[in-house]
Amino acid sequence: MNKSMVKTLLLGTSVTLLAIALIVYPKEALEGSVRGLNTWWKVVFPSLLPFFIVSEMLIGFGVVKFIGILLEPFMRPLFRVPGVGGFALAMGMASGFPSGAKITSRLRQEKQLTAIEAERLVSFTNSSNPIFIFGAVAVGFFHNPAVGIILALSHYIGNICVGLVMRFYGSAKPKGQVTQKPSLSLAFHEMHKTRLKDKRPIGKLLGDAVTSAVQSLLMIGGFIILFSVLNKLLYVTHITAVLSSGLAYLFSLCHIGTELSLPFISGLFEITLGSRLASEAPDTLLLHQIIIVSFVLGFSGFSVQAQVASILAETDIRFFPFFIARIFHGCFAVVFTIFLWDPLRESITTFQASEGALPVFSHLESVTILSQWLNVYGPLLTIFTLCCYIYIYSKRTFLHRS
Repeated sequence: MNKSMVKTLLLGTSVTLLAIALIVYPKEALEGSVRGLNTWWKVVFPSLLPFFIVSEMLIGFGVVKFIGILLEPFMRPLFRVPGVGGFALAMGMASGFPSGAKITSRLRQEKQLTAIEAERLVSFTNSSNPIFIFGAVAVGFFHNPAVGIILALSHYIGNICVGLVMRFYGSAKPKGQVTQKPSLSLAFHEMHKTRLKDKRPIGKLLGDAVTSAVQSLLMIGGFIILFSVLNKLLYVTHITAVLSSGLAYLFSLCHIGTELSLPFISGLFEITLGSRLASEAPDTLLLHQIIIVSFVLGFSGFSVQAQVASILAETDIRFFPFFIARIFHGCFAVVFTIFLWDPLRESITTFQASEGALPVFSHLESVTILSQWLNVYGPLLTIFTLCCYIYIYSKRTFLHRS
């Protein structure tokens, strides 16, 4: 039996077992599906939609090319990617995964990146956004905004370290590449040339941006729901418990609470559930809980990785370097969490002891308010946007047929 036949057998068996589990545990599957759907239409869709639309328009109008020329002296020496990578990095940090993969794939389609440069760039431009770290994890799960400080610092510094490591990935500088000295005039000239090259009217470009964003978000929503159901089924079939029991021995050798093995396994599949279970783990040190969450955020979970793999499949960007980078990111995040614990421990424990009194991090309250706003008004924005998408899509389909 060759490798291809073994792969076919494994895939067929896995899907069959999943179908059987759906039949045996329909109630649990429904609960997982509803939980994933709520996450998507309340938070993910409304928070990512503006970034996806704006990024498409910025690429079409040539603004990304303008930014790329100016950031060339910064991005090229540090990360061995063109200056346009700075745009992907900033948008990825602001909006969260999988924005970095979406923007990187678009830049690759526009031939502003080589395949190797795109693989380097996508490895460190996908990160969790501040709203999720502070609003959902720190405030929602740990009930402590100060925890968000150490999680965010370790997460974003670790991501930059991944970029510095991945600069050594791939071949040397491509032949024929000419490095131009950046200037405002050159940047504006390239921006103007890029805009003229894209001959779409503004209305057409805006419509394409909306439809492209919604299609990507529908795909992301499908993966979120699928992995939410999968995680629930793994839990009720006790597969997660079996895996965590084997991991508990390793955790005990590292002097980490064995109760965190189950949240760790859950977090490998889906970061939200893993982070929540880690925050609720009994008889465990807060530092150990934060370490587990830091790794889970860096690894991103198989759910996010599947989303990225689907986006990258539209290009010649390989997924494997991204997967290795996620392991690096998780390890870097753990190391920085340990280093930052002593300087920030007093602030974190002081807030815990205050039991809800106004903390010194009161400026983070706006992040919490935004998270609450998304939870209330996010579904309305999602429904409105889907209606606009249906209108644009049906109108274009009708015009095409006529």
